[in-house]
Amino acid sequence: MVTLAWQDSLKILKQGLSEIIGEEDLIAKLKKRDQGGPPLRVKLGLDPTAPDIHLGHTVPLRKMREFQDLGHEAYLIIGDFTGRIGDPSQKSEIRKQLTEEEVMKNAQTYQDQFSKILDPEKTHLVFNSEWFSPWAPEEFLNLASKYTVARMLERDDFARRYQEGKPISILEFFYPLLQGYDSIAIKADVELGGTDQKFNLLVGRQLQKEYGQNPQALIMTPLLEGTDGVQKMSKSLNNYIGINEDPREIYGKTMSISDDLLESYITLTTDMRGEELEKYRERIKKGEFSPLQAKKFLARRLVEMYHGQEKAQKAEEEFSRVFSGGHLPEDIPEEEVPQELKDHQGNVRLVHLISALNMVSSKSEGRRLINQGGVYVDEERIKDPNQEITPRSGMILRVGKRKFARVK
Repeated sequence: MVTLAWQDSLKILKQGLSEIIGEEDLIAKLKKRDQGGPPLRVKLGLDPTAPDIHLGHTVPLRKMREFQDLGHEAYLIIGDFTGRIGDPSQKSEIRKQLTEEEVMKNAQTYQDQFSKILDPEKTHLVFNSEWFSPWAPEEFLNLASKYTVARMLERDDFARRYQEGKPISILEFFYPLLQGYDSIAIKADVELGGTDQKFNLLVGRQLQKEYGQNPQALIMTPLLEGTDGVQKMSKSLNNYIGINEDPREIYGKTMSISDDLLESYITLTTDMRGEELEKYRERIKKGEFSPLQAKKFLARRLVEMYHGQEKAQKAEEEFSRVFSGGHLPEDIPEEEVPQELKDHQGNVRLVHLISALNMVSSKSEGRRLINQGGVYVDEERIKDPNQEITPRSGMILRVGKRKFARVK
């Protein structure tokens, strides 16, 4: 833990942000802490609507770690209750509700992974079903009375859907109210979130005033673009880098990003801060590092952060061997062909096989990759999505540039 004057703390906390709302409130809280007051309660909500934490999630998580290092309390709210609704932010249609089983399964993966960034000994992990599940109907009605439909329709995505005549469920209006009430439940001093969460965060700040609490300061972090360089990182768009992925996958995906993303990735996703970060960014601008060198540095740094130096070195060596030297990986996993996939002649449809071996997330993704020329059998490109093959021992399957399997 670092003890700094409020001015120095604020300087650190403002690095890499998009916006602070209520900066005067934040300064007042930091000053009070300097005078012997309690540490700030810093809140970040995560709805477990999809498994795994990716680099986009780590941007506010790393900011929360900075608060921890400065001696403040981190409250990680797992939205197991709100996750059943799903955040309607940036959505053009009603979201499919998740089951309790789906939400809890995803929540477990979040618990397993957040400690790679936060200090688990200093993190309050809270499920918001703790306060919402016991509520009687009148308590939800009381919360709903604190906000108007007109205010809800000021939100861009709701306004757009309303103007286009697309349905908006009353349940979706409850999402920002419930997320806002999380701040009341833990008496949050600060809430973190991406820029797409601005409306929800503002609702929390307003509700705290309604319930007689000092309003939280809002710290908004930039949205990280996905590996496609177009849309924000998202598992549903398959443009993500998961922190729990195989080190070789993290390294390879990082090497595939466009040169334009280098600066934002180095700034937002690594543990580089202060003088070290500024020096590195300056060297990139001056051309002292080529984009390839900078990407290799970034890829290795990310693997080190989440898997350690040894695995980072192996991932780097394998990338160079496979992609620079044109060789196969040394440790291709061996996989058995499920008997139920075979017809009476022992043939299998390739798209069914790569799906069964988890080389693609679905058969539809497999067909798309085959159509794009990204699937190989013994280094022969397969172009027919209905292609059948006769598996034999030692046959090499490859999907994209980094996924291999050897038939057992």
